[in-house]
Amino acid sequence: MKKLLFLILFFVTVCSKAQVSPQTNKMTDKFFPNPDIEMTTPTFLKKKGFTTYEELIAFISSQQSKHSNIVTISYIGTSQKDKQIPMVLLEKKNGNDNKIKVWLQACLHGDEPASTEGMLFLLDKLLNDSEYSYLLDKLVIAIVPMANIDGNQIQERVSANGLDLNRDQTKLMAPESRYLKKAFSDFNAEVAMDFHEYNPFRKDYLQLSTFGVTTPYDVMLMYSGNLNIPQSMREYTKTRFVENATNLLNENKLTHYDYFTSEKVLGEIQIKQGSISARSSATSFALTNAVSSLIEIRGGGLGRTSLKRRVYSTFLVASSYLKTAYNQVDEVKSEIKKAVENPNSEVVVTSKAPVLKQKLKFIDLETNNLIEIEVNLSDAWHTTPALTRTRPIAYILLPTQEVLVEKMKILGLQVEQLKSEKELEVENYIVTEYQKDAMQTEGAFRQNITAQTNVVKRSFPAGSYIVYMNQPKSNLAIEVLEPEAPNSFVSFSVLQTAINQELPIYRYLSEIAL
Repeated sequence: MKKLLFLILFFVTVCSKAQVSPQTNKMTDKFFPNPDIEMTTPTFLKKKGFTTYEELIAFISSQQSKHSNIVTISYIGTSQKDKQIPMVLLEKKNGNDNKIKVWLQACLHGDEPASTEGMLFLLDKLLNDSEYSYLLDKLVIAIVPMANIDGNQIQERVSANGLDLNRDQTKLMAPESRYLKKAFSDFNAEVAMDFHEYNPFRKDYLQLSTFGVTTPYDVMLMYSGNLNIPQSMREYTKTRFVENATNLLNENKLTHYDYFTSEKVLGEIQIKQGSISARSSATSFALTNAVSSLIEIRGGGLGRTSLKRRVYSTFLVASSYLKTAYNQVDEVKSEIKKAVENPNSEVVVTSKAPVLKQKLKFIDLETNNLIEIEVNLSDAWHTTPALTRTRPIAYILLPTQEVLVEKMKILGLQVEQLKSEKELEVENYIVTEYQKDAMQTEGAFRQNITAQTNVVKRSFPAGSYIVYMNQPKSNLAIEVLEPEAPNSFVSFSVLQTAINQELPIYRYLSEIAL
């Protein structure tokens, strides 16, 4: 009976929209007390709720008025409910042309308010505190503090059309996704961060102890294991930026771990650590050869519980990345240059991660103590290739594929066109296996295909599109154009196909320029 009552209370608090935290005062006091720090951003000037859109605009506008020589506010697009999406650009005109461009975004999920508040607190410190304002001498910083305005206003995860914006980074079905990606592409970030809050009270965790467990980490960091990101860039992100951030968290007695979540595999709970998926920001940003991380703060579903701690955790990670970029300007630029000039010789179309036994720490809900539990863990950082192909010199698309080309341009890919008809030797794709899902996933009926490539001669008309692979963001082309890739235009039915069809996408392997 005691466990049944506990389960009822757990589901009522976790599954409802009410601002009722499932975290007990006893747990908060022991593991997650608020720091003794003054914060004057909008949420902390009131007793209930979070920063509204109107309060956000007023706050950033006041900072622009005080620092008009540094702050520029632009509106990168309009939400589905007609709210303009603000981007705050911080740039000090000091004659330094060798600055690092840093992109920060928050609240891509509308019910993760500490991410927005962390960006406002960071903005205040960068403009009004000499301990941090010096960073603008070597950095140009773009901040989108409330990416999903419509979701935020009603504390919903998804956008107004029901799409999860952090699953929409390649198919670009939501207007907010297109505006955000276009702004990111135009900015040409060299360092990029996306701030979130994770739910530490997951339904799956009820099965991991007598009364269940909760995740104990203040911060979980995700840095992509996608194999189309050069290994040197993956390692550099981890050893330079992530390690510096975790050292700062240690100094401030905040706990951290690599990001993980749970999923059911054949009825059993499996822990999934890290990510390789191009449809989420950590990988999407990294495929442009930027230093990239997604930062998850422990706060989803907690209302205002430990809010100051969550905002401070957000701020510390952001400030650490900024300081690392400031201190390593030439090194960052050198690593990016190396990644661009030395791409992988093969493209990884699909990959797989090993599943291993590993012990993880949790807080036991019955005893309020830390415990270790052995779990099955799939680790994206140790992913290996499953299907590879030779990296082409270029992809060629028929002139009928304007929709695909428009999305690629939003992603930041440069697309050229043939000026006259040409006969070329290329590899084509023939669909040999085809299955279309009966139910939608993320707003689309997924197509699961197998394709056979063949060397053929084709006549390409004038106007055919060319995506050369010697450009900085070319790794994104692999993810959207290789048809079996899990986040490709084919996979998400942006490009419809069928069994035995030849796709209107071709791989050009010759060294001869088109």
